[in-house]
Order: sequence, then C-alpha cells, then structure tokens
Amino acid sequence: MSTKNRLGRRLIQLYVGLALYGASSALLVEAGLGLEPWNVLHQGLAELTGLTIGVVSIIVGAAVLLLWIPLRQRPGLGTVSNVFVVGLAMDGTLALVPDVHSLPVRIPLLLSGIVLNGVATGLYIAARFGPGPRDGLMTGLHRRTGRSIRLMRTAVEVAVVATGFALGGTVGVGTVLYAVSIGPLAQLFLRVFDVPPASGGSTVVAEGQPQGAILRP
Repeated sequence: MSTKNRLGRRLIQLYVGLALYGASSALLVEAGLGLEPWNVLHQGLAELTGLTIGVVSIIVGAAVLLLWIPLRQRPGLGTVSNVFVVGLAMDGTLALVPDVHSLPVRIPLLLSGIVLNGVATGLYIAARFGPGPRDGLMTGLHRRTGRSIRLMRTAVEVAVVATGFALGGTVGVGTVLYAVSIGPLAQLFLRVFDVPPASGGSTVVAEGQPQGAILRP
C-alpha cells in the first residue's frame, strides 16, 4: 500500500471510529442498563448541569487534555479529534434514536452498543493517530508515578464511576458486561482493521501510543 493511500485509510478509520464510538455510547445511554466508566461520570455531570452528555464529554475531554501538560504528554491528531467528535456523535445519535422502555428492546440495544464500541475501538486504535485524552492521562500517570498502567486505570476509573454514580450516572449490568468484554472485542477488531505497513515495510506508530496497546477514547 502506498504512503498516500495508507494515510487516507488511516484518516478514514480515525474519524469513522470516533463517530461510531460516540454512537455506541449513545446506544448504551438509551439502553439504560449501565454505562462505560467515563460516561457514568459524564451522565452524572449532565444531570447536575443540565448540559447534554455529549457536551459534557467534550468539556471533560478538554479538561483532561490540559492535565497532559504537567504529565509531559504530547497529543496527536486522534487525541484532539477525540475530544470533539465522540461528544458530537453521541448527542447526534441520541437525537435520532427514540426512547425505549421495554426490556426486550433495551437488552439488544445494550449488546449492540457494546459490540459497536469494540468495532469503533479497533478502528480508532488501528489508525495510530495517538491515544484518547483519558487514556493518555493514565499512561502519563504511569510514567510519572512508576505505578502500573493497570493500577492507574483501575484507580482512575473507580474514582470516575463512584463520582458519576453519586451524581446520578447509570451503573448496572451493562457497566460490568462492558468491562469484561471490551478488551477481547477491541483486540479482535484491532486485528481486523490493522493498517498494512507503507511500501517501505515500516509501520508508523503514533507517539505516545504503544504498538498493540488497547486504548479507549
């Protein structure tokens, strides 16, 4: 694959992945059976402020990105794009999808949202334009503290879930199902959407994103 075609494919994957990530998060919101950790916080803040969950996602993403400065993290195109595209796609999808109340509909909606999130994560990571702001925060904390990434992720996500739940965010079976399934799903779709190396045979990995790392926006 030529360098030009490879870059074009990576850009398409980046923005399709981010848009689908926002759409998948909206499906989890509509299902009402539990959200991803950061969206529990976003939903709680949305309840508190009266803003839409997508707008809150953008504000929180921008605030987290500012925390990269003392951690000496450098954002990529995907990092900055993530702040805006995911939130806009989430609000857009929520405006289009009708409210559902029947459990037989909410369960398939939840499962579809989780699988679509895995697809979106594979697309976004395989584009190799840098980690999302929230994952960059965790890798930055890992580098500054010397603690494991697993410990940093667990500590941060427990804190945001607890805060979001206290503010009215939805925690439920969907939160648990997402936690146990997103890793394997993302790993699967990362292989599916992996971009072939440039004609020279070298694979470019975005700075700040370890090759093969499973990162979420």
